[in-house]
Formats: sequence, structure tokens, C-alpha cells
Amino acid sequence: MTGKPPNELLNSWFQRSGWSKGELARLVNKRARQLGAAHVSTDTSRVRRWLDGEHPRDPAPRILVELFSERFGTVITHAELGLREPAAPPATSGVDLPWAGRRSIELLGDFARSDLMLNRRGFLGTSLSLSAGPSLIEPMKRWLSPVPDQHPGNGRPPGRITAEEMDRLEETTRLFRGWDAQCGGGLRRMAVVGQLHEVTELLRDSHPAQMAERLFRVGSELALLAGWMAYDIGMQPSAQRYFVLALHAAREAGDTPLGAHVLATMARQMIHVNRPQDALELVHLAQYGSHGTTTPRVQSMLAAMEGRAYANIGDADNCRRAVATAEDLFPGDKPGEGADPDWAGFFTEAELHGENGHSFRDLAYRYPQLTEQAAKNLDRAVDLFTLDDTHVRSRALNVIGMATVRLQQREPDAAVAYAHTGLDLVQRLRSKRVEDRLRITVGNLYTRYPDLRSVREARDRAGAVLPAAA
Repeated sequence: MTGKPPNELLNSWFQRSGWSKGELARLVNKRARQLGAAHVSTDTSRVRRWLDGEHPRDPAPRILVELFSERFGTVITHAELGLREPAAPPATSGVDLPWAGRRSIELLGDFARSDLMLNRRGFLGTSLSLSAGPSLIEPMKRWLSPVPDQHPGNGRPPGRITAEEMDRLEETTRLFRGWDAQCGGGLRRMAVVGQLHEVTELLRDSHPAQMAERLFRVGSELALLAGWMAYDIGMQPSAQRYFVLALHAAREAGDTPLGAHVLATMARQMIHVNRPQDALELVHLAQYGSHGTTTPRVQSMLAAMEGRAYANIGDADNCRRAVATAEDLFPGDKPGEGADPDWAGFFTEAELHGENGHSFRDLAYRYPQLTEQAAKNLDRAVDLFTLDDTHVRSRALNVIGMATVRLQQREPDAAVAYAHTGLDLVQRLRSKRVEDRLRITVGNLYTRYPDLRSVREARDRAGAVLPAAA
């Protein structure tokens, strides 16, 4: 007997998770090994004692927070699990980092190097936790502060990179972006991290202001891409850390449009983990901080992401306004139109329709009359992506989006057809995000229509094609 009352909060989350005590014990042990804590050996009796009120020893509380947050798709705190907050967070956790150029370089290089080492040892995670709420938003507001003397020499050795080498670095970054769009985040992520580490080594030297800004810009784009790839394969805390470091590097480069893009990407992640209010604040920070510096395409992208946040909050009026703004600002897909940064090229007409379609789809869960509008936008996105074989993941996500809409419209056969197309596409990708959405969509289909032969066949095929859920 522990002499303590049962942990009712942990019991409640545990019951809703659907895990058995043995399953939770195995998950804790697996995550502990990924973190390098080989001494952790949890079994069913230990889990039972936790539920009965015993407080788990470190690092089990942090592992439980991560596992339950991932299970429910939202940020769950220690307190919500009835666990004590750690006395001092690990040095590698948190996002409130110093906004100083030299320190940003050190943090970026150290994190990239740590990521490379962990993956070489076969670990899939780090000791980070996901930040949300004020602990995330307040530090991000500091990106608006002026940058004093961005690139002083301070006696550092002169850099030896040439303009031609800088051109090749920028071209390599574009190549990495193309690979990600076509193959998903799981195929080339470590190559991106390796290139990022090399760029941070270059940044440790002294460069003329213009060259330093180009290096910081490339570092920001690579950090953003490394984070995006981590996000795509389910490494949410690592993704967030890369995003934060990308924002720091964009600030050092004096590139506010790129900083706004980073914040919008962070907002997308917050929607993914069911923190839409945080997403909305990040988008508004991006819009405010980049006002007057961005092209219509970037403004349209930010408005579309604002619509996604409002949709997930359930604010139909503001969502409609943001969607209309995104459509009005969108400049079209003519090559060379305007002065868009290279990274903004992903936001095509297909992406615009996809974002707006998902906004209406999310709203339609509350307001079913919007389902047809969601179908119209997503159908257009699917058609456009079908003509472009370079954005396979985006095509897959919109195909799955159409399956969910057809399910909302009680058209199971149409939903099954889209699900099969999604299963065709997922085999060309390494994207946990696509896999998870397909698994959930097919599972929802089977829950609602278990007696339909076509639904059962789709479920069986999904079981054969998709890897087992982590």
C-alpha cells in the first residue's frame, strides 16, 4: 500500500487512451531507450502503482506527458496528469532563447550536431518537450525587437566562402525543398540537418554584412526545412525547436517575410496538436511583424493560415473573412510574377484551394452546411495537384481531405475511392502525417460503415500498406 490516494487524473487519461497497463509500460520503456535512459524498466505492476498514487521517478513523468500528448493530439501538462512539475527543466528544453547573433549560431549548431549524433545512435527523439500557450507566444514576440550590430567581427577569423559557393548553398536548399515536397520528410531529413550544421560552422567566421545575411538566410531556411521534416514524421518537440531557431536566424538575416513564414509554419504545427488559439496568435504576430514587407503571395498564405486557425476555433465569420482575403490577395501562378522569395513558390493555386478547403472542412464539423464549399475547394486542389507530380505529399493530404468530406456527406463509396488513391500515394512517401491521417480516415469509415464490403476492403488494404501505429 502506498498510503496515498489514487491518481484520479492519470487514471482518467489512462482509461480514455485505450491502452492496457502492459502497453503503456512497453511504450514508456521504448521512449526511455530513445532518450538514452536505458536504466528505465517499467512493467504492469509499476504502472498500477502510478495509477494508485505513487509518483514515478524521472524521466518517467516527462515520458508520460509526451506519450499522452501524442495519443490525444494536444499538449497535456504534468499537472493535467496529476504529476509534479520537474524542479528544473532540462537545459535543452524550452523556446525562450537569447536573441543574440553569436548565441543563435551556437544554439543552432549545437542542436543540429546533437540531432545528427542521436540519429547515428539509433534514437528517434530528444529530451525536448513541446511548448504552448504563453511559454511559446511571449518569447516569439521578441522577434520584432531591433537587431543591434547584427554581424560584428569580434576578432573572429575571416570567412573564406565565395559568392559562387554561396550560390551553390542556396541551390542545394532549393533542391532539398523539392525532395521534401515529392518524397516526404522521412527520406532526406538528416541530409538537411547535416547541411545546416555545415552552414553554422561557416557562420562562426567573420563575413561582410551581405554575405553574413545570405548565410543566416540559408541557415534559417534549412532550419525551417529540418523542422518541417521533423514535423512531418511526428517529431513534434524537435520540429518546434528547429522552427524557433529558424526564426532567430531569419531575424539575424533581417528577413521579416521569412520570419513570418516560420511563424506561420509554427501555427500549422499548433493546429496539428489542437492548440488553435496559439496558432492564431502566431499568425497575427507574423502578419503584424511583416506588414509592408511581404508580397501578395505571402500575404495570401498568411491569410489562409489565419483562416485555418479560426476554423479550428469554430469562428465561422472570421474564417470566411480570412479565406476571402487569401483569395483576393492571391496573385496567380504565373512564373516570375512579382518579387516572391524562392521559398514562397510552394503557395500555388492548388495550395490556396487546399488550405481553404480544409478550413471549410474543419468548420463543417460544427456547421454541416459548409461541407459543399469544402468539397468544392478540395476537389479543385486535387485536380491541380494531379497535374503536378512534384508535390506528392500535398496531393495525398488533399485526397485524404476529400475522403473525409465525402464521409461527412454520407457518401462512403466516394470516400473509399479517395482513400484508395491516398493509399496509392502514401507508398511513394515517407510521411507519418499522411500515414496517420489515412489510418484515422479509414478507421472512421469502418466505424460508420462496417457492413459495407468496399469499406472492409479499404480497411484491410490500409492494414497491409500502412506501418503499425507507434
